[in-house]
Amino acid sequence: MAEIVEPGDMEEVNEAQGLEDGSSLKSTMERNGKTQPDGPVKEKKLGMMKQFRESMKRVGERSLLASNSKGSKDRPYSDQGGDSIDPEVTSLTHQLPPTHSPSLSAGSPVASPLKSPGEFFQRKEGEESAEDSPPSQKKHSRTHSDPSTIGDSLLKKGASIRRSLRLVGNKKDKTLKQEPLQSVTEITVEEKRAGEESVEIKESYILPEIPHTPLSVMQINELIKTEVLEEAHLNLLSLRQEFQRERDECTEEASPMELAKKEKDLSILYRAMQEKVKEIVRNSNSLPSLNKELLMHVARVIQEEEKREAEPGGMVGLGDWRGAWREAVSEGVEATLKRVPLDRPEQNASWLAIHLGLLGKAIVENLEKVKRELQGSYPPSFNVFSTYMSCYHGAVSQHLNTLQQQVTDLKDYYALLDWIINRYESEKIMGSPSLRPEMEAEKTGLSLEEGFLDQLKGKYCMRAKEDMRASLDKILELENEDIWIKKQAPETDDEHFLNSDIHMDIWTNVKSNAVNSKRIDVNLEMRVVCSCLEELQQFPKRFETKLRYCCNSVENPSLWADYQITYINSFTALMEHMEGYRESCPTQVDHLSREVDGLVNRLVQSLEDQFKNDVRPYLRRMMTRKWLSTDEDFQQLYSRTEKLTHRCLQMRPPYVQTFLSCLHYYVVKEYVSQLMKNNYSCKNRKHDKAATKMRVQWDKLKDLFEEMTTHDWLHPVGDHLSNIIGETNKRDIKNHLKLLVADYPDISKKHLSAVLYFRGLMRGRERQAILQRFTELKRELGTAGNIGDNRRALFSDMQVTVTNTDRLADIPFFCFLLPDS
Repeated sequence: MAEIVEPGDMEEVNEAQGLEDGSSLKSTMERNGKTQPDGPVKEKKLGMMKQFRESMKRVGERSLLASNSKGSKDRPYSDQGGDSIDPEVTSLTHQLPPTHSPSLSAGSPVASPLKSPGEFFQRKEGEESAEDSPPSQKKHSRTHSDPSTIGDSLLKKGASIRRSLRLVGNKKDKTLKQEPLQSVTEITVEEKRAGEESVEIKESYILPEIPHTPLSVMQINELIKTEVLEEAHLNLLSLRQEFQRERDECTEEASPMELAKKEKDLSILYRAMQEKVKEIVRNSNSLPSLNKELLMHVARVIQEEEKREAEPGGMVGLGDWRGAWREAVSEGVEATLKRVPLDRPEQNASWLAIHLGLLGKAIVENLEKVKRELQGSYPPSFNVFSTYMSCYHGAVSQHLNTLQQQVTDLKDYYALLDWIINRYESEKIMGSPSLRPEMEAEKTGLSLEEGFLDQLKGKYCMRAKEDMRASLDKILELENEDIWIKKQAPETDDEHFLNSDIHMDIWTNVKSNAVNSKRIDVNLEMRVVCSCLEELQQFPKRFETKLRYCCNSVENPSLWADYQITYINSFTALMEHMEGYRESCPTQVDHLSREVDGLVNRLVQSLEDQFKNDVRPYLRRMMTRKWLSTDEDFQQLYSRTEKLTHRCLQMRPPYVQTFLSCLHYYVVKEYVSQLMKNNYSCKNRKHDKAATKMRVQWDKLKDLFEEMTTHDWLHPVGDHLSNIIGETNKRDIKNHLKLLVADYPDISKKHLSAVLYFRGLMRGRERQAILQRFTELKRELGTAGNIGDNRRALFSDMQVTVTNTDRLADIPFFCFLLPDS
């Protein structure tokens, strides 16, 4: 049976042995004659003590849980005021294997640079090392060592916690619930973590003692691999110093080959150290909360290496450690961005918009982690948040450059520009309240390459122009399929105008591009609108070609007329919409206006030509014998004219007034011009019948056009001519000439001769007298300035068929007088 020692006896033993630090250990061992000359035994003891203390902590925690769960009956000495030693703790002390610390090489007398001897053997109150017992007493370590003291302390601490949280029941309560104990543990851990995060890493530090004799290259490399950076770096510095001493001394023992080999090893180790540092930094923002102490060691390695860059004798390491750290930060940021999900365009039509949304979220989350965790893991001189922010600007800029090479659609160009200009610096990403106040002192803009944004805007404009052309082609295709092929009649709008939706489709396309681009940039809006208008300039001619090709087989003239009126209305409305962009794109609007006006005028002319071809046969039979005896031809003329004028009421202004005025002018001119062909001459007082008929027909035509035309100056011509033709007394015809010449100054003597011929006055003195008076009136009115008014030219556009009587009209009047008269 092992002898149980009371706590008071253990204190006396501790005082006698004097285990306060490493020096006391050494002196005690020398006095007992147990001093070990080499390091392995010490290494074994140190490793065993370290693991022993950790085991005691775990046992104490387990004892705490056990004490809470067992109650007072499991503690037999508690009633007497004493503490018992847990048998489980005692058994564990015998089962602990001796461990070798990786901090010391075999045969090295120097302690690990991570911990000074005092730190290794520093003990709590009542704590004693197992190494102070003589070797013969090691098998009774649970009797002569201090686990009872540790257990006693932990049990007291557990009892205090239980009393404070009222978790201890009375003696009758055999069991206690485990949940309250777990919650207490969680709260303690969280408070401890919050306390650790609040500690700021200071700029200055004290470098631990560099070992005089370094570990082997393989051991240092293994420390680097296992991320024991502080110990690895101290041994690396020791190896470096050793190399420098040997190189400076140039002893015979250190041959050049050995120095070269050691220099190579040193270079390899430094490279491995730097790569490990970069690896840790790269992963620090992507892995779950990385050990803050590990990042602190990274910072100290960088700081120490920066101090030693200027050491005499040359730099054996890689140099520029701070630059390597920034490079690792940048690489970590790039890796973070690459992990954001990105679909292919063929997989998802909204691939880019979705990716950019996730990208912004990832940026904010990672910068929040930098602010919350990583920033406090480095000294202030590292400017961690600023460095990460700068790296994000650069990495995102490069990522966007890669993305834009995959963009082909207008919506994706828009998504990219909108994200860069409107979203990246907004509160959704870089301006997020969660990044303040650190973000307030930082640059929030991207580090885009020069000209990248202008290039992207240019591609956006080109894509908008290409889409505009494709949209116009689609409009033509739909119009052909839905209207022309089916020979479907056009619809009317709410104002009863013939209507097609093509102008709305075009305007909506341009307007949407303008509105979207304005959200990005006002200048971009102007460029996009100008691009769309440039493409739209070619559309009127393309439309006309397609219309005539597809409607060539339309046999119904009324349907063809409706089509032409419909598209006159549509392009007129389109031009009204486009006039809103004249201020921003004056040149493009002017060119488009000329093209649209040309198309509308050609459609109007085509409609007019169709009417002319339709009524020409009936007009040719005016002022003939058949005309005098029947109204059939005039009725056909009137019916077709009336039908077209009513159809034109479905044409939008201003072209409806223009067209109806041209139609009015044509009907009047062609009706009157039949008198100039000298096809018929009224005889035997038939001129009265002709004049009456002309007056009736003229009134009908005048009533038809009176409210539609702007050429109201044409109305009197029929009355003037019918008065001349119907005048019974030939001598009184001269009285009707003044009003005719005044209203229509372009009438000539040939025109009047033709009217007189139709009247039946082909020769004689009366005819010559009438013509003489006409000449005098022309001369008189010519001084009044009424000749040459092109706006009222009617007769000048009429050709007159020359007859023999017209040739006699050129002979002077006195030649017709008799000698005795």
